[in-house]
Amino acid sequence: MPDDEYPPPYRYQPQSWPPPPGGYYAPVPQVPPVNATLILVFGILGIVTTLVCGVGGVFGIVAWVMGNSALQTLDRFGDPMSQRGTVNAGRICGIVGAALMALGLLLYGGFIGYVIYAAAYDHSNGV
Repeated sequence: MPDDEYPPPYRYQPQSWPPPPGGYYAPVPQVPPVNATLILVFGILGIVTTLVCGVGGVFGIVAWVMGNSALQTLDRFGDPMSQRGTVNAGRICGIVGAALMALGLLLYGGFIGYVIYAAAYDHSNGV
């Protein structure tokens, strides 16, 4: 097939400019690792262990604190390929786990208070 069969816009035209010299592009900023997967795992563990044994909200608190720190790091460096969604999900799971632990501790404290009150004021003898 000769090159004259096709009109000029469709014919292959070699590149007429040289490639850019080395060091032409700005360096990509290096973002420190934010451990997004670990934050998500701690957030999920915070919810699950709080529902199972009641005091697993410690994982939730750790996920909450680590998530806030990771979001500050991502905001500071502005990484376009960030794991912001994973960090946010873990942070929110951590908040939910910590809130469930606080609610459970309040209910447990109320139950203990009621038992102490009922034992101190025994109304079974009519007094």
